[in-house]
Amino acid sequence: MYGWIAVVLALFSALPARRAVIISFIGAWLFLPQGAIALQGLPDLTRITVTSFSVLLGVLLFDAGRLVQYRPSWVDLPMVIWCACPLASSITNGLGAYDGFSTILQRLATWGAPYLIGRMYFNTLPALRELAVGILIGGLIYVPLCLIEVRLSPQLHRWVYGQRHFDFSQTYRWGGYRPTVFMQHGLMVALWMISATLIAAWLWMSGSLKRLQNVPISALFGALLITSILCKSAGALMLLLGSLGVLFATRYVRTPALILLLVMAPPLYVTARARGLWDGQRLVELAARVNEKRAASLEGRFENETMLVEKAFDKPLFGWGTWGRWRIRDDMDRDITTADSLWIISLGQTGLVGLSSLLAVLLLPVLLLMRRVPVRHWLQPATGAAAVLAVLLLVYLFDSLLNAMVNPIFVLAAGGISGFYIIAPQLRARAEARLRRRDETAQAEEPVPAMVPWTGPLSSWRS
Repeated sequence: MYGWIAVVLALFSALPARRAVIISFIGAWLFLPQGAIALQGLPDLTRITVTSFSVLLGVLLFDAGRLVQYRPSWVDLPMVIWCACPLASSITNGLGAYDGFSTILQRLATWGAPYLIGRMYFNTLPALRELAVGILIGGLIYVPLCLIEVRLSPQLHRWVYGQRHFDFSQTYRWGGYRPTVFMQHGLMVALWMISATLIAAWLWMSGSLKRLQNVPISALFGALLITSILCKSAGALMLLLGSLGVLFATRYVRTPALILLLVMAPPLYVTARARGLWDGQRLVELAARVNEKRAASLEGRFENETMLVEKAFDKPLFGWGTWGRWRIRDDMDRDITTADSLWIISLGQTGLVGLSSLLAVLLLPVLLLMRRVPVRHWLQPATGAAAVLAVLLLVYLFDSLLNAMVNPIFVLAAGGISGFYIIAPQLRARAEARLRRRDETAQAEEPVPAMVPWTGPLSSWRS
């Protein structure tokens, strides 16, 4: 963990700042160990926080002008509320301002810093394309590692770092092992691989990227798709199929209706679950036709969510705060609930204010991109990368309805798309000004035609 600080600073000293940011975040996400180092008065040092701190330090030392140029905007308001609402949660629950500010620091390091970095470095279409290609390369790097663990079982984290951080029984699925590599869970690896697969498909179909190191993008898509299937996550594969369906529908239909429907789905789902309008039993019955064990797991999730929602609405505005106060305990003070989804954790800890801001952090950039780039242009070479990153935000939010895995790469993308919304009119104005100057220069340099005296009749001259 501590050595990564030196690695990030070395990257900033040797590479362009944007590329150093991409390698720092994706490299940490792929290879740093699981776990945390407790720091007195500071957020725990994890793979996310150490990268955020290191990148911000690199920006200050090697590219401070970029930070000075940053200008806050109304589009940043959801992230500001998401990072600040733990203070209100702590105060309203009698936990004190110190507890609130400690939680704010943790959330700033995990969410706020990646968003800010994305706003600064990925606010143009070429920069968003570079981020998308970085995720694609990160997925390709994981292909051989995933295949090793599919064959030998998840062992890489133990071989390199000397510890196993997960329940090994959860790695056996569909008659074989699913890889974990250096991530928190096999589900996280599956989400990462389908993200890279979707990017490969979208860049291929849009013509944004035809070859990578002389390898056709179609071949890379095939390798990523096979590896995604071998990750053995039914939920991730369903998200991949749905995303590919959106890709083809966008190509032929070219209307915003489908994207708007996807944007509306998470808030509607959360509202239905929170108000008790849908208990999920129909989905459990469908899952039981495929796998009884997975159906039982899904039913347990819904039952736990129902109990946690009831307690959350005892303090609906700002929630119960930290220290597990939002969970349910029995008479012997034993925790009897399991919280697997990010949305229910957010509702319990920070209430409706926190949950609404979290949804806005991931949904607003999609709407902003639709405002700047109509959906009918999402499969053009110049805009394909930005479009697929917006779709990935929806994929991540859908995954967060059942899982709770924070991924700073998606937060980078959210910040970048929000920044593009702000800077796009300025870029257009500059381009138009350059065209006007070029036209004026060309007109000034045109030769003046010679004046030829008129020798014909006066009447013909007048006519």
